[in-house]
Amino acid sequence: MQIESLKVFCDLAETESFTKAAQINSVTQSAVSQTISALERQFRSLLIERSKKNFRLTPEGEVLYDYSKRILQSYDSLQSKLQEIENVISGDIRVATIYSIGLHVLPPYVKRFLKNYPTVNVHVEYSRHNEIYEDVLGNVVDLGLVAFPSRDPKLEVVLVRKDSLVLICHPQHPFAKLASIKLKALKGQKFVSFERDIPTRKALDKILKDHGVSVEHVMEFDNIETVKRAVEIDSGVAIVPQETVAQDVTNQTLAVVRISDGDYVRPLAVIYKKSKVLSPAIKQFIALLKETL
Repeated sequence: MQIESLKVFCDLAETESFTKAAQINSVTQSAVSQTISALERQFRSLLIERSKKNFRLTPEGEVLYDYSKRILQSYDSLQSKLQEIENVISGDIRVATIYSIGLHVLPPYVKRFLKNYPTVNVHVEYSRHNEIYEDVLGNVVDLGLVAFPSRDPKLEVVLVRKDSLVLICHPQHPFAKLASIKLKALKGQKFVSFERDIPTRKALDKILKDHGVSVEHVMEFDNIETVKRAVEIDSGVAIVPQETVAQDVTNQTLAVVRISDGDYVRPLAVIYKKSKVLSPAIKQFIALLKETL
């Protein structure tokens, strides 16, 4: 039995998915199945109750999972301690991020980090916010980058940035002539929105409600780029993080108007599992992101 086999087993137990366990360990689903079968033969016990509808560990599987997690955490701590003693920053960092952060905020920091630590591999993937939380808790990724972070007793939340929220509109829209605007001026306006379950949408809905402002939601999208494209063709106005429209303003495809009756920001945070042992590389990456706060 190798420690890699225990890791595959734990990843499968946490994700309840042969596909995700294979993805995390860069192996095939068949290899995951073979690893589990080998462990069952070694311990002479059924570890997983296999069915198409349900995934469940047997009592023996639960025991193996508990002890395997301790072994893996001790092993990760050992590796991390040795790297710290030798002042080595290397390895892989798996990051899941929402689109707006991944496209407009993260790239310069990844570039700077890789320049400082060329032996580290940073893998970035784009996901919806709910999937990021699931992947962090399931150890599919090491870190998640989210907006308006939710609290979870199993997660560590590190605030790294606050982006100003601004109104955007078509350059020929009447609002484009204004330097600033009050929220009450948006009453009855056609509004291009994020989908209802997205945290930024929930925060914007609360802001508008608190000011007694109702808008006409004409379109709803799950990412910042499609929101901007809709505003570009004058389908409506929108409120977005200022960082995400800098290039569009330079290109004169969008106009930005400051909101004058409040300092509204979008908090960004790094999330990771509290039980996770952070490698020196991950610690340095988080430290770099925190410098911007």
